[in-house]
Amino acid sequence: MVDLKGQYQKIKSEIDAAVIGVMESTAYINGPEVQSFQKELENYLGVKHVIPCANGTDALQIALMALGLKPGDEVITSDFTFAATVEVIGLLQLTPVLVDVDPHTFNMDVEKFKKAITPKTKAVVPVHLFGQCANMEEILKIAAEHKIYVVEDTAQAIGAKYTFSNGVTKQAGTMGEIGTTSFFPSKNLGCYGDGGAIFTNDDNLAAVCRSIVNHGMGERYYYERLGVNSRLDSIQAAILRIKLRHLDSYAAARNKAASFYDNAFASCEKIKTPVREKKSTHVFHQYTLVGCGFNHFELQKHLVTKGIPCMIYYPVPLHTQAAYKTPQMKHEDFEVTNALCESVFSLPMHTELTEEQLKYITESVLEFVNK
Repeated sequence: MVDLKGQYQKIKSEIDAAVIGVMESTAYINGPEVQSFQKELENYLGVKHVIPCANGTDALQIALMALGLKPGDEVITSDFTFAATVEVIGLLQLTPVLVDVDPHTFNMDVEKFKKAITPKTKAVVPVHLFGQCANMEEILKIAAEHKIYVVEDTAQAIGAKYTFSNGVTKQAGTMGEIGTTSFFPSKNLGCYGDGGAIFTNDDNLAAVCRSIVNHGMGERYYYERLGVNSRLDSIQAAILRIKLRHLDSYAAARNKAASFYDNAFASCEKIKTPVREKKSTHVFHQYTLVGCGFNHFELQKHLVTKGIPCMIYYPVPLHTQAAYKTPQMKHEDFEVTNALCESVFSLPMHTELTEEQLKYITESVLEFVNK
């Protein structure tokens, strides 16, 4: 699904020099590379504070911990997403409230969000799924009316931009109280291991997050709060510094590949190509289509025989998963998610796709769909 080796070969000399520099410095934890990456990402995002951490799941957990939520407090998020988003809510003994998604963008349905709010609701976690922002103007408006924290899950959309009705443009992850992201290798901005980060413009929240990631310490060996051990190591930071410089060109390459796919499938009535949210740019972490009139698992098998990766993101709704289902969640309340889980499929999407590869992939898909 991603060609990390091909991408590495193009920036090999930069990456190798950066990694060797860390090895020679022996500043492996919280070294100069981490501090430099933090500042460079702050500048790129236009946000006051970036707090690096060990992975994207930790970033979500630390963000919720920093808000001081209490066991039993309700946190609303999307049903159609990766499990980490709801996993951390449960780990903190908060109550996850799942809502259905928009059938076009696959992001949170704002009307369903509004209806799910109760006096116990303390936060909402909009997921910027597959590479474009959720309807943040409406989400922020609703959250403000009900005094609800907004924690953005930006693991799949770093670099995407959202433009408000007043013309103000902001980066994904910088609009709510806190934003989070993952630097897992397959992400648009991925390192060569695990990594993550938290974003905020709130000085107090930033200080709390920095304490939590380092065992809850303020001054060394003085523990102000319950914390965790979650740090981005210097080697990964050095790699991310290099890749951050290429992030916009990576997004452009992904959009070029997406346009090829769009054109190839434009006349196929059995395939619905991704819809772009008008207010958001799309960085295409995934290129996810909706199939009609064929079994997406059978398509997946067909493509595998052709040597083409194909993934189903996501095959099972979270509200039906043993770890998360509750009597309060009724299957009929998730009509869109249920339908998507039975019809979506994702094709290879990365920075190294050639026109020859794209042609082979699209012809192979149409061969199956039109048979």
